[in-house]
Amino acid sequence: MLFNSLEFLLFFPLVTALYFLLPHRARWALLLGASCIFYMAFKPIYILILLFTILIDYAAGILIEDALGVRRQFYLSLSIVANVGVLAVFKYYHFVNANLALLCQSLGLPDPLPALNIILPIGLSFHTFQAMAYTIEIYRKNQRAERHFGLYALYVMFYPQLVAGPIERPQNLIHQFHERHNFCYPEVLDGLRQMLWGFFKKIVIADRLAVLVNQVYNHPAQYKGAALLLATYAFAFQIYCDFSGYSDIALGAAQVMGFRLMKNFDRPYHAQSISEFWSRWHISLSSWFRDYLYIPLGGNRVSRGRWYTNLLIVFLVSGLWHGANWTFLVWGALHGSYLVFALWSARGQERAAQWLGIARHPRLRTALNVLITFHLVTFAWIFFRANSLSDARYIITNLPSGLLTSGRSYAADLANCDLGLSRLELLVALLGLLVLEAVHLAQLNSAKPIRQLIAAAPFWVRWPIYYGIVAALFLFGKFDSQEFIYFQF
Repeated sequence: MLFNSLEFLLFFPLVTALYFLLPHRARWALLLGASCIFYMAFKPIYILILLFTILIDYAAGILIEDALGVRRQFYLSLSIVANVGVLAVFKYYHFVNANLALLCQSLGLPDPLPALNIILPIGLSFHTFQAMAYTIEIYRKNQRAERHFGLYALYVMFYPQLVAGPIERPQNLIHQFHERHNFCYPEVLDGLRQMLWGFFKKIVIADRLAVLVNQVYNHPAQYKGAALLLATYAFAFQIYCDFSGYSDIALGAAQVMGFRLMKNFDRPYHAQSISEFWSRWHISLSSWFRDYLYIPLGGNRVSRGRWYTNLLIVFLVSGLWHGANWTFLVWGALHGSYLVFALWSARGQERAAQWLGIARHPRLRTALNVLITFHLVTFAWIFFRANSLSDARYIITNLPSGLLTSGRSYAADLANCDLGLSRLELLVALLGLLVLEAVHLAQLNSAKPIRQLIAAAPFWVRWPIYYGIVAALFLFGKFDSQEFIYFQF
């Protein structure tokens, strides 16, 4: 079930109302049943895969907690192998088979693996990583095994964050299912405000930009120069508004019922370095890789060469987590290379800043760092969005086409292109982005999110803002129920 669908518009208030009407002891069953309905709205049969991993990890958690010595390690390994195995079959089988078939074909050998007609279950990577966090934390003795099967199943399947995160930790979420949550009007209102902001980012901005991006990136050979550049910038904001919009709706929906999910985004395009970007973008995933892969590999407590290797491994795995395609591996490798280069050249960068006089102007230096980081991230997004490496290569080599000869011809090419959007729709998208950046700038000097700042304003200020956002949704929103980008992962 999509958040931006008519079904969810009926589902959410009904489930929320029943949640507060039912006694505390029955609420877990309601939420688990609702989560099953939510997930089965996509493809019912795939709930059996969820059930398989839930059974494995529920049993593994108890066995790990009760075992001693090498048996604890064995049960943890069994759980991880089961989860990674499911992920490998459904997400990576086609990729491995296709590349192996090409290799065998070049060597004149028959294909060693049969083709399987399987479809990737929606959100598989998210709930797999959440389940793995559970058994790992029990193994580390940071979490007690949950003996109530229904509550553990709810930890994996909690509908607001089931499909695209945030990827929760058991220490943060499981205890909340045991707690009684009474109806709290300020909390409900704050959750609804966050959901409203998420819908604005998704329906008004992301889905409109998606039309332009899909038009150009699905047919790149038909475009050059300005259109490719515009689509690349558009995708940078599309993916942010799409994914952070989902997170806002998820966090808001959970908060309405009294649950607190972890923050997943914090103005990532205001980051001054790639390292800072990853502390602001998809925080639940980057912290997962830090805690369960980077630190176990040795983190930065090893030789410099090994440290760089650890970073590259983490980002290659991150790329593979996002998708079974060489484009995602290149995307991950780029981000890993960015970090390694930044560490290797840190002293040189500082000397260059001193020599150029930039170090004496901190605001200018901050602005330059933000600008450079944004463009490094945006360049990497080309590989993330391109349908193939050949498409990515074409886009990169043709981005400057016409720019060096004549700026006017660059703009004229853009005016004569079919971008899939009218000028009015482009203007709406631009105005939406201006609103987005105005909100981000308003939060620069405040520890509170903008919705809480608005809530503290006089009624004659806050209510026109609420009505304005609702009006923008109805007047400028695209209601064709486009899936969220991260559903494919």
